[in-house]
Amino acid sequence: MTIDRGTQLAALLFKQLGHESRLQIVRLLAEHPRSVGALTEATGLSQPLVSQHLRTLRQTHLVTVERIGREAVYSLADAHVAHVVEDAVAHVLHHQHNPEETS
Repeated sequence: MTIDRGTQLAALLFKQLGHESRLQIVRLLAEHPRSVGALTEATGLSQPLVSQHLRTLRQTHLVTVERIGREAVYSLADAHVAHVVEDAVAHVLHHQHNPEETS
């Protein structure tokens, strides 16, 4: 079986989004750009852990960083990522409340 490039890249995307903390960071960045400090405060994670997750998200081109003075401000690379995450959250919450539904 041959898997096309788009499917391979989408699988990598889902792998990178497969961590709760990274999903939380993506959801926060969907609201507005934030610094590492703001993300640390909002998530309750340590600064080194937030930075590690941001590095992973940057390597897969899900977030971008802009230097504003001495501060690094992160934002989503594009709105597609936010839509994927929010659709996934809506899906699981819908089926959690309607477990008898199969479609």
